[in-house]
Amino acid sequence: MGAAYSQDLRDRVIRAYQRGMTTSQIARLFEVSPAWARRVKQRLQERGESSPRKTGSPGVRKIDREHLAELVRQRPDATLRELRGLLGNVCGESAISKTLRTLGLSFKKRRSMRPSRSGPMSRSGVRSGRASRAVSTPGG
Repeated sequence: MGAAYSQDLRDRVIRAYQRGMTTSQIARLFEVSPAWARRVKQRLQERGESSPRKTGSPGVRKIDREHLAELVRQRPDATLRELRGLLGNVCGESAISKTLRTLGLSFKKRRSMRPSRSGPMSRSGVRSGRASRAVSTPGG
């Protein structure tokens, strides 16, 4: 996302509107889109401000991290859905997952299973592939 237009440009656009110029004239003069020029004027009329809106997320955390960590210590086998219920359904499961990663807590359920590609997954002595005896087909 690009940076906001400067306050100086916003002030010049507002002064042009105050002098009676049309939106299309202002857009051509300052080389901005007509929609942007109109929004600057509208923001001034509706809110009394010409500064750009703040960007980014509000930074509000709905999850109490200490409480979540305590819940995981008490119930290490709880699923995301269960943790969400224990937290009071204040957020989505994806937010809980992200917070668990931020806290450095693993969410792997089967601790006894080897990670992928680190070794054979079947028991030793078991043959892989098709069965050795032929399978008969009906009518054959």
